[in-house]
Amino acid sequence: MDVIINTYLTNISFICIFIMIISLIVAVIKKTMITYAIIISNAIILGISLFFENEILGTTYVLLGQNKIIIDIAGLGFRPFYLSAEYFYMNYTIFTSMFVHADPIHLFGNMLVFFFMGIAFEQRIGWKKFLVIYLITGICAALTQSFINLASAPQFASENFKSLIEYQKTQAVANAGAIPLVGASGAIFGILGAFAFSYPRDEVVMPIPLGIMLIMKIKVMYAAILFAVVETVIVFISPLDFTAHYAHLGGLLSGFVLAALLIRKNTHTKKGKTIYYDEKEQQIIKDIDYDSLEKLADTPKLKEILNKIKNENVPQVQKIWLNHFLDKVKCPKCQSGLNYDNSKIWCKKCGFKSKYQK
Repeated sequence: MDVIINTYLTNISFICIFIMIISLIVAVIKKTMITYAIIISNAIILGISLFFENEILGTTYVLLGQNKIIIDIAGLGFRPFYLSAEYFYMNYTIFTSMFVHADPIHLFGNMLVFFFMGIAFEQRIGWKKFLVIYLITGICAALTQSFINLASAPQFASENFKSLIEYQKTQAVANAGAIPLVGASGAIFGILGAFAFSYPRDEVVMPIPLGIMLIMKIKVMYAAILFAVVETVIVFISPLDFTAHYAHLGGLLSGFVLAALLIRKNTHTKKGKTIYYDEKEQQIIKDIDYDSLEKLADTPKLKEILNKIKNENVPQVQKIWLNHFLDKVKCPKCQSGLNYDNSKIWCKKCGFKSKYQK
């Protein structure tokens, strides 16, 4: 069938893309967690899509008699046929599709898992590697699903549709690779795969599919194995439920690979406790000068962060909290921002000096 696109982007689409990008930029500038930025931006875009569904998810019409598929509005989802040379410029939707969800239930399920898992993993590896893994695995997930769909289009069962015409139109869109992929689940599976490779013995609280969704504490490697098994079984038993199961598996596997390339951390257990270290250099922070830091913790928020530094026993996470504290702290003399490096703290404006490590 011939595919014709009438409208590529609407004003609402541009606004949503702006929200996606600016949310990440603000998170970096304000030094807040990327996990929060992604969850908030996804929620905002879903709210917009409730009022402007066609502009976000797109509209597609099938003219069976004329052998044409009319995409009146392309939307922000990624369609497999965009990989063709003719429509290659539409591949920006691989990025935008990660922020778009079909409905509130779709968003809630994805963000619930992402909230519990994303925060824990981002604290361990920092926002830069976390964002790289999230975006790249999301892309790999979409490409996995798309290549499989293009190689062998899903064949739906006519009895699952209200009418024969509805079935024929849906099948025609699937055969053309024009069904849009939306959702963050591929990238979330990528984070799960990277987390499981890097910190397999860590325990996280997350929803687990055991007939019903149960929120429970589980080792990351067991969660990865469980989700991988569930997705694989679904692919072979019931692959045609309009869920991109191949994208989930593609995201999970690419997360493993990226973690091996970017993080290169091993874990081992000694006397029942997981110990973390880098292949080349052990992650040890020198003795922190808590007396000096306590003098600078002059707000409830800073005192809260300082307590997290004191109580954290994972060196990578402790370092992240320490940097967060030093980014937020103000000069006790002039209330200007402080500089820090190589165990020292100083104020360029008034000359104040201190230290954060003994």
